[in-house]
Amino acid sequence: MTQSVRSDLDIAEELAEAARAAILPHFRHPGLLADNKLDAGFDPVTVADRAAEQAMRDVLARHRPEDGIWGEELGRTEGSSGRVWVLDPIDGTRGFISGTPTWGVLIALSHENGPILGVIDQPYIGERFVGQNGRATVTGPQGHGTLATRPTAALADAILFTTFPEVGTAEDGAGFRAVSEQVRLTRYGMDCYAYALLAAGQVDLVIEAGLNAYDIQAPIAVIEAAGGVVTDWRGGSAHLGGRVLAAANPVLHVAALDILSRY
Repeated sequence: MTQSVRSDLDIAEELAEAARAAILPHFRHPGLLADNKLDAGFDPVTVADRAAEQAMRDVLARHRPEDGIWGEELGRTEGSSGRVWVLDPIDGTRGFISGTPTWGVLIALSHENGPILGVIDQPYIGERFVGQNGRATVTGPQGHGTLATRPTAALADAILFTTFPEVGTAEDGAGFRAVSEQVRLTRYGMDCYAYALLAAGQVDLVIEAGLNAYDIQAPIAVIEAAGGVVTDWRGGSAHLGGRVLAAANPVLHVAALDILSRY
């Protein structure tokens, strides 16, 4: 009997399931502790972060040993295939330790030009957003559906999200505020769930700065598959992080980019 070959999407789904199983016992647990990864400031990490990344690495060791891995907590492992799985076991650990369901598991499969597959998984809510080959879908409590971004064309009609009001450096913050002054509504504190909502057609813009590759590669894949645009603040590639502009469509992207590119 010929053994079936598991697709990359099958592996990504197994990674998400492994991370869910590792994380959920710790969410909203009264005994959860967080270590601080920064000498100056606060960048928390928990046992759930580390356990989830290790669980995903174990899956990859079994099914994709030739691929590289780049994870937030356990670093980089080189592979021989030219492909890299980019993992953020809990994007939004601050939200996680606060009990808010805005955090998520980010999984991307990438080559040198950026991500080709992405998953944003919210284990507590039970929603999973997937993007690959120009098709984006969501599964969750309300069933299965196709994702499509909004057609909003004017900044004056747009909803804008970011995670932190300070948005990186002072100059980064000034750029963000210049766009925020033009939109209909600005909201904060959504972590990776903001990108999922953009792909789902609920919001129009996400603007952030100071990101790492593992923060943005999965959202790039999901948003682009849903019809959106993700670049840096100069219109270039954002898959290595830094300043990021995610927009629901090319017209809105140009309008926001025209402002951000001055900063």
